[in-house]
Amino acid sequence: MRIVRSTRRRKTASARLVDGTIEVRVPAGMLPADEERCVADLIRRTMRRQRSDSVDLDRRAGRLATRFELPRPRSVRWVDNQQRRWGSCTPHTGEIRISRQLADMPAWVLDYVLVHELAHLAVAAHDERFWALVNRYPRTERARGFLIAKGLEADDAAPTAPAQSGSPSAHEAAGAE
Repeated sequence: MRIVRSTRRRKTASARLVDGTIEVRVPAGMLPADEERCVADLIRRTMRRQRSDSVDLDRRAGRLATRFELPRPRSVRWVDNQQRRWGSCTPHTGEIRISRQLADMPAWVLDYVLVHELAHLAVAAHDERFWALVNRYPRTERARGFLIAKGLEADDAAPTAPAQSGSPSAHEAAGAE
């Protein structure tokens, strides 16, 4: 890692890989404690980006769609702007977006999230039909438990009994897609 303090920078900091080394650029006048936190965050995000870039989401989603008899997406991509959702889907365009935060999680959790979003291509709502599709993935319960433990999914998101018509599940109320 290399830290470059710039007198031209006033507020922003950035990081990038240069010849295999993370180069972090910070304002020269940044307080040491702020610099330490900023550098740590930028290194973490740079490493996450590097890990996620090694995953071929299109290929992975295609294999899962075939294996679990789900619709194939038009596109699947990593996004950085989903802090409270692990994935989202736009059924009418066939686009799936996966939070880059999942790059730090086990592959079977990523696969669960992909299956969850692929199921939305067939069923938009979080109803019994939707969960029947998602539950084709054998590690659904385990992955949901992992996400609950990480605080990323409501623990009562999947209905265990028929849902009441007109009332959203906790999963829907929490804003997950």
